[in-house]
Amino acid sequence: MTIYFYKVWQPYGCFSNFSEHGIFIQGAYWSTVEHYYQAQKFIGTEYETIVPIIHAVNTPEEAASLGRCPSRKVHPEWDIRKTQVMRKAVLTKFVTHADIRDILLGTNDELLVEDSPRDYFWGCGADKTGQNHLGKILMSVREEIRNLFSLSSSSSHSFSQKLFG
Repeated sequence: MTIYFYKVWQPYGCFSNFSEHGIFIQGAYWSTVEHYYQAQKFIGTEYETIVPIIHAVNTPEEAASLGRCPSRKVHPEWDIRKTQVMRKAVLTKFVTHADIRDILLGTNDELLVEDSPRDYFWGCGADKTGQNHLGKILMSVREEIRNLFSLSSSSSHSFSQKLFG
């Protein structure tokens, strides 16, 4: 069975980057994965002054809007970096929040698909032909967490120590 997710208020909404599950990453607390992701587009660019503004906005929708503004150019290597940035943030989110980690692990080996009708990179798009990179990241994170739990149950080291060294 395929599990589709998209809006935070729908089933599996916690898989959305807009879900209110904050992360502490690179020395700062971010309200949502979306806040963090959008801000990272501008690190090391002439538009880096937008980063604290994205960080401070109240909603992930506002963060997304600021990050997608066509008048600001993203880092020239953003297309190469963006999946790594997203994976790091998603992994941090699911390691941090046990409640949603359990939901992710509870999907077993099901295919996870972001059911965005407009996004053909992160989601499946309107015609379901998109690349579904967010779903692929979630499945990869699910497997990594599974492996980390397996390792942590067989030794005295804590889960966090195994993940973050």
